Order: sequence, then structure tokens, then C-alpha cells
Amino acid sequence: MKNLIKNILVVALILIAVLLMFSNSEQGLIFNEKTKTIAISELVKLINNNQVVELEIKKDNVVIIGKDNHKSIAKINDGESVFELLKFYGVNSEKISNTKVIFKEDINWMSIIWYIIIALVPLYLLFMVFNIFGRQNKQGPGQMFSFNQSGIKQFLPNKNKITFKNVAGMKEEKEELLEIVDFLKNSKKFTDLGAKIPKGVLLMGSPGTGKTLLARAIAGESNVPFFHISGSEFVEMFVGVGASRVRSAFAIAKKASPSILFIDEIDAIGRERGSGIGGGQDEREQTLNQILVEMDGFDNNTNVIVVAATNRPDVLDSALLRPGRFDRRIILHLPDINEREEILKLHLKNKKINGNVNVRKIAERTPGFSGADLESLANEATLLAAKNNQKEVNEEDLLKSIEKVILGPERKSHIIQPKEKEITAYHESGHALVASKLKNADPIHKISIISRGRAAGYTLQLPTEDKNFSTRLEILDELTTLMGGYSAEEIIFDDISTGSANDLKVASEKARAFIMKFGMSKLGPISLAEDESIFLGKSLTSKHNFSEELSAKIDEEMSGLLNTAHKKAKDIINENKPVLEKIAKTLLEKETLEKEEFYALLEEK
Repeated sequence: MKNLIKNILVVALILIAVLLMFSNSEQGLIFNEKTKTIAISELVKLINNNQVVELEIKKDNVVIIGKDNHKSIAKINDGESVFELLKFYGVNSEKISNTKVIFKEDINWMSIIWYIIIALVPLYLLFMVFNIFGRQNKQGPGQMFSFNQSGIKQFLPNKNKITFKNVAGMKEEKEELLEIVDFLKNSKKFTDLGAKIPKGVLLMGSPGTGKTLLARAIAGESNVPFFHISGSEFVEMFVGVGASRVRSAFAIAKKASPSILFIDEIDAIGRERGSGIGGGQDEREQTLNQILVEMDGFDNNTNVIVVAATNRPDVLDSALLRPGRFDRRIILHLPDINEREEILKLHLKNKKINGNVNVRKIAERTPGFSGADLESLANEATLLAAKNNQKEVNEEDLLKSIEKVILGPERKSHIIQPKEKEITAYHESGHALVASKLKNADPIHKISIISRGRAAGYTLQLPTEDKNFSTRLEILDELTTLMGGYSAEEIIFDDISTGSANDLKVASEKARAFIMKFGMSKLGPISLAEDESIFLGKSLTSKHNFSEELSAKIDEEMSGLLNTAHKKAKDIINENKPVLEKIAKTLLEKETLEKEEFYALLEEK
């Protein structure tokens, strides 16, 4: 806006200067200072004496050009006839006829200037408006109409270079990608044996598992050009823009081949075609069609490897996943305990850490954490240490940060009524007590009635080792543990609160999966899981793959599972009621119980 105002002022000043110049006397524009103004009587004498060669008549001015090319000017009244005036003064007609007379039209410069202003100023303002919108839309002048360009960016490895050494864990995944990097570096070694370069590599994994980080490591390892773009950048409101941008992106990558083209979040454009209510002709699908052609069309001799990342491989179109397009699919799992230890050491490397910190212990307390979660954990611990004016990050900072990453920050200032605090204490004590009496339940690591996030309190259970699946008995004990808080409220207060809502929701979901997905119920080894499609068209037209009678049996079985878990939790609490009261009262005093304190209370009773 400042530049616009500045430009308008400059143009205005120029126009004012021009107007002032043309508003001066016309004599000053046409004649110099030596031009002499004479009277009509003197003009008559000059004509009679044959001293005038030419007369230029222009409105109220008569320009006299003598034999020696000397110029002078005589003034007449506007609209007055020069010839009648000369005859009135007695000039011979023959003298006038022997003199060359030229009539010149008067030019109204002021009118011309105003016409120019009226025509140019709106055009200039319109140009400035387009220029401003162009800068805002494309972060640079002159690019307003370049919306069909891909906006692809080349990764510069010299800045913040990342290699596979900077990626902890993922041994097999890195070996798979090193083969592709080696192919790009030494393609002759492979082509001599008849091997073909893979067309595409699809990185699949949960959010935070390191898909984008792994792609940056590929760029750092290879000495070939690496281009990157997000899937969402291809599609805009204009029809055909997405396909045009795909062509532009691949054209840039082909010019620099052998090269790598990384498309992040490819599910934004790679979703299954024809899945919506309105059919399959939307802009996103045309963009996907263009990608399919570019990856495996008639022109398939280009050395461009497409690396794509997604956390929703289930929604991708089958044509995108077939051999010849994405030949390699690399699944990135959540890190195990050894990988978590490596990742933590990597993120704590550049931080001032106390030498007594047991990184292995922190790794044991973080099952289910992704690489991004562990990075956030290390950063939160550092922020906590700085907040407390510490010179080093200690183990306690890291342990506290685990709960912050899982549940959010503590809400110590949140006012809780004594009655609600008591209900929360017995509720969490019920969960912990029931879990401690079950053989297949995970051990208790911490109990707290300090509010975090939306939770009024929490019971932290962590497995002793990493688990990739759960057994039938483990799920049943988990259902019983979830019913522990509900049962404790029932027994102690002879009433229940809304604090058990989330426990009941999770228990119901697990019970339904127990029956319909895992085939662990009395209905036998059968999978009745419904299609988890996210597409509206399919959800409206899909039908259950089982009868109404079987649906009633599922509901009955689900109710039986939850009631059995509820009864078992109540039995445990009734048998150990003094222990429950001891744990709850201690919680009310201390607000937090660590693992050692909790199991010490169990041994006392």
C-alpha cells in the first residue's frame, strides 16, 4: 500500500508539472526572448514596404517573418479578420496577395492533457491493483498469472544437510532407500545386469514416524537434484490447473534427470477415483490421472524417481499403487525401545543433559511414542529446565515431559471442589487397584489427581516390553481395568459421575472390536468389521454384511462382555476395599503417587 501511494504521488507531480508548463503563455513556448511584439500600424508599414515574406495567422496572434528571417508578432482581437483589419489601415490588396499567408489551428494543450489524464490514470490504478494482488498470491511481482506453474522447489543439501546418519533406527528402511540412492549414483552397475530403475517409492506410516525426514535424508545422501512439493499445492479452484502443475513439476524434474521428485501428503490428490456422490470428474481426479500418465505413460525413459509420503495408504487409488508406478512400498512403524533410545540420544545430543540421566529408562516409559513425539519430549524437558533456571536437563524434567506430551500441561490453578476431588481420587484408585490384581494388565507407573488437559486425573499404565499385538486375555483384563473407576464410584459413593464417560466409550469400542474384528467372542472366528471408508458416497450406499439376527447377537455379546468386566472389577474392589481407601486418602494428601509408592501401599495392606 505504501508503494502504491508513493507511485500515485509521483505520477501526480509529473502531471502537475506538465500542466504548469503548458499553462504558460503560448508565446513563451513558441518564441524565444528575442521575439519582438509590434503594433498593427507597424505591420502595415512592413507590408507596404515589401519587408514581409510570410504571415502565420493563429487565433489572436499574427507571426511576421521578414526577408532576413526575423520573426515578430502582432496581436489581434480573438475572432477579428486580419484581412479586413489590414484593408482598414489602407494596405494595398496586391501587397497582401504577394505575401504568403498560412493559417494554423490553435491547439488546446490543456484539453489534450486532461484527456490524457482521464485515460491513463484509471489504467495506472488498475495496473497497480493487479500488481498488488499478484505479489500477495505468488510472493513476487509479475507472477499473478502463473497459477498453472507447479511451484516446485529444489532442496539445497548444503543448508541443514541431513543424511541417514541423522535418522535413528529404521535400519531396514534405510537399506531399502540406499539401494535407490546407489542406483542414481551408479546406474551403469545395475543397467549392465538388465535392472530397471524403480519408478516410485511410497513411504507409509503413522504421523510423526519420520517420512519427511527420511525423504530429506535421501536428498542428503544422493548427489542428484532433489525436488519437493506438497500434494495440496497441485489443486486449486481453477479447472485444469492441477494437471498443468503436474506436467510442469515433472518437466522440471526431467530436465535435471537423473533426479528425485518428492510429493508429500500424496493422499491429498491420490484418493480413490469415483468414490464421491457426484461421480469422478472433479479437479482432484484429473490431477491424479495426469500423475498416473507421467509416472507410467508412453514416455517412460526418464530417470526420475518419485518418492511420496502418506499416512493414509488405505484411501489411495489402486492404479497409483500398481507395479510400474509405486514399485516400492516402505512401511515406517512406531519405534521399538532400542530405536526410541537411539532417537532420544540423537535429540538430546545438542542439549545440556545431566550425566546421570538414564536414557534407557526414558525409552521404557515412552511406548507408542513416534519420532516426532520423542523430539517434542526432549524439547519440552529443555524448556522446563530453562523455566526453572537450571543449568542442565535432569531425568525428572524428562519424566514430567512424558505426561505433558501425552495429556497436556498441568492445570494446578484449576479450582476443583473437594467433593469432585474426592470422586477423582477414588476413581483413579479404582483403576490402579483393579489393574494391580489382574495377571495380564500392564503395571501402574503413576497415579495423579492433578488435572491435565481435559482429564481431571489419570492413571498411567505402561507395558514392561514393546507389544505388536494383544491376546484375548489381555483385552479382557483391559476391559476390567477400564471398569475399575466406574465400579469404585458405585461402591464408595453409591452413585456414579460423568467422569467415567471416556472409560465407557473406550471400553465399548474395544468390546465391539473384540467381537467383530478379532473374532475372540462366542460367535467364533469370524470378521464382521464394517468398511472404514471415509468417502461419503460409499457410506451412503454400503450395507451390513450380516443379518439383523446376527446384529442382535453382537449387541448381546457386547453387553455380556462389558457386564462381566464390570462385575469382576466390583468383586476386586469389594475384596480390597481397605486398600482402595488407603490409596485414595494418600492421593488426596499427595495428589500424585509414583510406581514405588503405589506398590508399597499394596504391600502394607
